[in-house]
Amino acid sequence: MDLNSVLIFIVLISCLSLTIRALISRNNLGWALVSGLILAIAVVLLFLIPSIAGLVSGSFWGIFFLLPLIGFGRVNKLIFQQRFASAYKTANLVRWLHPFDGWWEYPEFIKALDLGQQGKMAEAHQLLNRHQSAKYGMSRHAVALLYLMEAQWQELLIWIEINVPEKVLFHDVNLTVYYLRSLGETGDLNKLLHSLDRATPRIEKTGNLVTLNLIRMFVLTFCGEVKEVEKLFDTSLAMYPQKNRQFWLATAIMVAGNETAARSVLSGLRDRYSQDRILNSAIAWRLSHSPTHPQQVLTESSQQILTRTKSDIQHERKYSGNSFANQKKPLVTYGLISINLIFFLLEIYFGGSQNPRTLYFLGALVPQAVLQGQWWRVITANFLHYGALHLIMNMLGLYFFGPFVEFSLGSWRYLLCYFVSGVGAMSIITFVAQYQDFPFNLLVGASASIMGLIGVISAILLWGWRREKARIAGKRLRIFLIIIVLQIIFDRLIPQVSGLSHLLGLGLGFATSSLLLINWQLKE
Repeated sequence: MDLNSVLIFIVLISCLSLTIRALISRNNLGWALVSGLILAIAVVLLFLIPSIAGLVSGSFWGIFFLLPLIGFGRVNKLIFQQRFASAYKTANLVRWLHPFDGWWEYPEFIKALDLGQQGKMAEAHQLLNRHQSAKYGMSRHAVALLYLMEAQWQELLIWIEINVPEKVLFHDVNLTVYYLRSLGETGDLNKLLHSLDRATPRIEKTGNLVTLNLIRMFVLTFCGEVKEVEKLFDTSLAMYPQKNRQFWLATAIMVAGNETAARSVLSGLRDRYSQDRILNSAIAWRLSHSPTHPQQVLTESSQQILTRTKSDIQHERKYSGNSFANQKKPLVTYGLISINLIFFLLEIYFGGSQNPRTLYFLGALVPQAVLQGQWWRVITANFLHYGALHLIMNMLGLYFFGPFVEFSLGSWRYLLCYFVSGVGAMSIITFVAQYQDFPFNLLVGASASIMGLIGVISAILLWGWRREKARIAGKRLRIFLIIIVLQIIFDRLIPQVSGLSHLLGLGLGFATSSLLLINWQLKE
């Protein structure tokens, strides 16, 4: 396994999947163009100069695929935190790497929000007015932002219903957010809930759970579900600015019937953040327009949507993994990574991580040696790695998959699954080696344990899908099945990889966690 092989595999899989998704959804076609071109470069080089195909296409992939994705993710996070000045600077840089899908114009809208937040409304209006008559999709955002910054919710709602076709409205995530909020602000709760029900599948396809939970927060707030709103702010919306969290919690409290306390909080926010024109416009609207009480207007079907929404949020806290970001650090996962790093330093000290004698000395799995009494090799082999690339790939897997298992099952059950998968796979390979020849002289790596974690996660998701009817568990299970298939393909393409140890680790992790789940309640 070398860097060239790994890169060509990553480029082919990621670009092909993104191209197909973009073409099917007919959205973000600029990404389809970029990933298609990188894919073409990779395929041509794979036939002409395979020795550098991964390195060259991987370089293009890193610059025009990975960096823009990371950059745009950073921009969206900053916007969500309402750090508009930083978001503008970042977007202005990243758009040069991906000037498609509206990203070339997008910094202008962020700049307008920054000006509006500073109270420079005239400048913000001047900037947005340049775009509202332009003949591209982003012009709708210019108009919507003009209404939003002044909290003109009735006008925004009327404009959307007259000028934005429903197909466009529920296709554009940002317009969907504006629309649902305007429905809540104007008191049309039944239409708000049914619009949420319609928008949810579309947003779920994008994988943008933060935006989905933002519009869910609107719904829960305008329905007076104070505790549910608090839970969202403690988990998936933990990045939301404190002043905005206080605004929405005060609104939920107002809807729930305690207007006096809510008005006191809102007045305090207005005085404390007097320079934030956008927030103050929202507060002024709230104080002059008492929210509709849901008990008086919600139909039976709307009540069912509300109940299902609360259930979906609870399932996502269990099965999405996103809520874990606000919990304590995954110390067991960090500890396992540290042990692997210490072993790697020992490999370097004693002669090199790709030196067979060094690996044998430090405890690599050699079936014949284990059968002769050196039983500890089935343990130590899990912490040794053949080269830096091998270590990095396994530690990335541990870093991404470990915390979900650690927080779902708890520390001791996590360690049990981890070691049963790794040590169990090494032991079975030793046993089988008595009856057939293996193509390797020694075996090292945490891969079996990492595959065991994938097996554990698959078992947890299967349990949630079957026992709790959690839709997100079923969707994530399908993703992990794809990961497993891709891993099997990768194992077949790279002869140095032990596909048997991966399959054994996967099976042992799945079986062990399935037994644990019989009498164990998953943590939220």
